[in-house]
Amino acid sequence: MKNVSLEHIRNIGIAAHIDAGKTTTTERILYYTGVSHKMGEVHEGTAVMDWMAQEQERGITITSAATTASWRDHRINIIDTPGHVDFKMEVERSLRVLDGAILVFCAVGGVEPQSETVWRQADRYKVPRIAFINKMDRVGADFYHVIEMMKDRLGANAVAVQMPLGAEADFEGMVDIVEMKTYLYDSDLLGAEYQVLDSIPEGREDDVAEMREALIDAASVFDDEMLEYYLENGEVTNDMLKRAVRKGTVSGDLNPVFCGTAFKNKGVQRLLDGVIDYLPSPLDVIPEVALDRRDKELNVTATSDFLSAFVFKIVADPFVGELVYVRVYSGTLKKGTQVFNADSGKVERISRLLSMHANKREDVGSIPSGNIGAIVGLKDVRTGATLCEKANPVRFETMDFPDPVISVAIEPKTRADEEKLAYSLQRLAKEDPSFKVHTDAETSQTIISGMGELHLEILVDRLRREFKVLANVGDPQVSYRETFKKALKHQIRYVKQTGGKGQYAHIELEIEPGEPGSGVNFESKITGAILPREYIKSVEKGLKLFAVNGQMGYPLVDVTVYLVGGSFHEVDSSEMTFKVATIQCLREAEQKSGVTLLEPYMFVEVTTPEQHTGDVLGHLQSRRAEVSGMDEANTPNLKVIKAFVPLSEMFGYATALRSLTQGRATYSMEFNSYRVIPESIMKKRFG
Repeated sequence: MKNVSLEHIRNIGIAAHIDAGKTTTTERILYYTGVSHKMGEVHEGTAVMDWMAQEQERGITITSAATTASWRDHRINIIDTPGHVDFKMEVERSLRVLDGAILVFCAVGGVEPQSETVWRQADRYKVPRIAFINKMDRVGADFYHVIEMMKDRLGANAVAVQMPLGAEADFEGMVDIVEMKTYLYDSDLLGAEYQVLDSIPEGREDDVAEMREALIDAASVFDDEMLEYYLENGEVTNDMLKRAVRKGTVSGDLNPVFCGTAFKNKGVQRLLDGVIDYLPSPLDVIPEVALDRRDKELNVTATSDFLSAFVFKIVADPFVGELVYVRVYSGTLKKGTQVFNADSGKVERISRLLSMHANKREDVGSIPSGNIGAIVGLKDVRTGATLCEKANPVRFETMDFPDPVISVAIEPKTRADEEKLAYSLQRLAKEDPSFKVHTDAETSQTIISGMGELHLEILVDRLRREFKVLANVGDPQVSYRETFKKALKHQIRYVKQTGGKGQYAHIELEIEPGEPGSGVNFESKITGAILPREYIKSVEKGLKLFAVNGQMGYPLVDVTVYLVGGSFHEVDSSEMTFKVATIQCLREAEQKSGVTLLEPYMFVEVTTPEQHTGDVLGHLQSRRAEVSGMDEANTPNLKVIKAFVPLSEMFGYATALRSLTQGRATYSMEFNSYRVIPESIMKKRFG
């Protein structure tokens, strides 16, 4: 990989709600930077970044794709992320390693549900971001309304650095508020050529002056020198303003807003300029925190003199085997050298290094600090691992992945597919940590679990196409949770005598249901030497084992268990006996208390034509929806209905909604929380 100075590197992600134009924007970036010589189109299935067959057929991004481009002598490493909520973990692990992001918003739809999810994810990883308001040529486009939505819904400090010239069919370009220049596009030239005028269009001088004033006010907070100059002179230089906007953006406290229409090839080059001018280089970001060999915190910067790289994605590639995507935070990864996996404790050799361009690849000799690339040849690695030097080990914090909310049973169609299925599922689970596979102890069925119907549908399709495995899939199953219905105290005296050494354990537990989301907690209230410490630990281990499948076969949640008493036998007691006694005690206690089942609730937003609002509301309520509100959509005669609905009631909803609204309504859905199943539903469903 060609060496580029750290200040000339940008690691960015492009993220948005589904259908905001994110992949189209990326395709235009690749065209204008010379990576592609022909513009790929999502609707034609020719987008470079949507290379999977499933993406091309559905016209959506499913997996994050990485590529590298050059602009103004800078290297831009780009990750195009999915917009569908079922694949939000793809966004999560991309943001974990990025220095900046472009959030794409539709000029008509504005801030949509997945926009909010992505924004919160970027907040969690403190990723600086700029915004691109796309589709300015569409009917109903409103640049200023979207900025207000960003402020209201996202809490963003959104400030325009461009003023659009026209909207809808009359959108022709923009005024750069920082440089005070006008950019006019000719639709017939694919956006490659455009006019740059040093003047402001006649009649728009006051609007531009007002927007520049607002930008100076917002940016002056981050640059005392500029503020002082402004107070003395009543104006600032363009360079001063650009420097202040950059400072605010890099700190994450300011969000410059650009505009354009990627599909009509307007505004993308200016967005690229914004990436260079305002988003941080690896030298500008806050240091990554790692643990050294003594588990002490260590700040890692791009100039640290030791090797550290984070594995954020693993892909099963049919041609080269396992591709391990890494972000190198310090030092240089070199082909043919050995690296220490701080996660597994093993040393492995790097046989090949690659620079990725979606599903195409280019062999490189090294991946320097601050860059993103892929490794071939690592055998024992997982997402979230740290690669470093054995003599100087460091370990980054790994990533948390949410529990799946939907499951289906899967079985091979033929005996010949049996072994292939197990191997293929293992490969997919390693590649996608939000996908889980397990065998049901009671039915011996293989159960696969994921983040939504589409997520599982795609994975099953990949089994068929990529791994050539034929399998039958059962109906979707919801991942329920269980907890204790009421607080109680219960004890057990576990005694078995079979000749020779017997088994003895006596424990007394107090059990209290907890707040939603509180998890499973254990606390010992035993004082003195009533029970040895190792037996107390065995009780906690027994609780964790019981919590995996609970009383009814579902994970136990939201409960606190106190160990308040017990006794042991010098000869007959053992750690295993106390573990078994704990499981039996909890089983009896849950029978005595009664089981409360919890089901996943989804936050659902339905955008529907006004004349169908009543039908959609009634239909949602028939699915046990709790309607939380209804707003006006940005487009006239459209309503946005917001509701919380049990996941079990959402199967087949897309088809039903199409029938109700003549195919004119759309909806989005994301996991919200677990809630108690009503008694009537419990009896009907579980007897």
